[in-house]
Amino acid sequence: MSDLTFYHYPNCSTCKKALSFLMDRNIGVKLVDITKNPPSQAELKKALDAVDGNVQKLFNVSGQLYREGNYKERLKTMSEREAILELSRHGKLIKRPLLLGRDVALVGFKSESYEAALG
Repeated sequence: MSDLTFYHYPNCSTCKKALSFLMDRNIGVKLVDITKNPPSQAELKKALDAVDGNVQKLFNVSGQLYREGNYKERLKTMSEREAILELSRHGKLIKRPLLLGRDVALVGFKSESYEAALG
């Protein structure tokens, strides 16, 4: 059993690229559909550390739910706690993929970041 959890949306091309990166390197992960089972608040707080505490970087700013919910404006007055709660309730709001493990937290996919973190 891997200690890495890969939160993804199966139809997302970026998620598919990241998964391909992992598979090419025989890095095992637990796959979780982020839209059906969003990460917990504790997991999101770990991801928040990976983006230097900038909660906006956890949001999928190009997503329909982000636009419809007017999160661009709402985030200006939303506390970190409120933002984490919203993300934990709505997986489509979260920038994906999200790779979490004991010593790893990666938001989005950049091959250089994955390479640096996973070797």
